[in-house]
Amino acid sequence: MNTRHQRRMQRKKEVVDQKIQAAQRQTGVLLVNTGNGKGKSSSGFGMVMRAMGHGKKVGVVQFIKGAMSTGEEMFLRRFPDEVSFHAMGEGYTWETQDRERDIAKAQLAWEQARRFLSDPSIGLVLLDELNIALKYHYLDVQQVIADLDARPEMQHAVVTGRGAPQELIDIADTVTEMQVVKHAFKDGIAAQAGVEW
Repeated sequence: MNTRHQRRMQRKKEVVDQKIQAAQRQTGVLLVNTGNGKGKSSSGFGMVMRAMGHGKKVGVVQFIKGAMSTGEEMFLRRFPDEVSFHAMGEGYTWETQDRERDIAKAQLAWEQARRFLSDPSIGLVLLDELNIALKYHYLDVQQVIADLDARPEMQHAVVTGRGAPQELIDIADTVTEMQVVKHAFKDGIAAQAGVEW
């Protein structure tokens, strides 16, 4: 069994090594995390910490969120020289119930995002819940795409939120769709600090 496993892993290594050899281009990537499952923002903030670990400066803009402080915001505000954090929404759309105000907040948030997307000193930009702002047409998707396409060559951008528009999916380099298998909330367990926010 061990010999068979070793042969399989040797073959696998050859395939992986060939793929690595074929992927030599260095450039910033656009990642989109979408879907109804948990983990979209969590993955984005994981990439924020990863970028910080590599000495990159990070810009974070949270759309929709902002009515309550989150664990990621409280943590990242400890690193003002490495992370510029902007929570610019007023809460979930079912709480605000004011489309015009939500549009105005999203547009202000996008202006901040554009500043990050034009700054070559920022290595990674996280646009948390941007997909929601696009889904409800708070922002023009074509303008968002143009600004993402115009960012510095080596800058990475991460977009999170349910309902990513197809136009954004089409231009992204990596797209992950989170799927719900099981969620504690459906069993009556309240959202937990440190897990949900």
